[in-house]
Amino acid sequence: MTKLLVIAPGGSRRQIEAVADVTIMENIRNAGITELAALCGGCRSCATCHVYVEVERPDLLPPISDEENDLLDASDHRQSNSRLSCQITVTAEMGTISVEIAPET
Repeated sequence: MTKLLVIAPGGSRRQIEAVADVTIMENIRNAGITELAALCGGCRSCATCHVYVEVERPDLLPPISDEENDLLDASDHRQSNSRLSCQITVTAEMGTISVEIAPET
């Protein structure tokens, strides 16, 4: 079972059991964590689900698309591990995934 360690902008932490074949964004929202805005609902059009991702097996993450890359480039808070949580579908092989919700732009 994959676990998500979600770190909110204020520093609070919550670990949840992630559902496979569901995006990180949906897992966070389904757990009732409200600090992730995700205004477009996962359509890859707003970047309000921006997170910093740390995963045991980075090779299991899907590659970043040009559209995702462009949206993240518009953020003042982009880091090397920035991703849109709506673009990463959880798999059982991922192990523990740490996601820190990025500050809003």
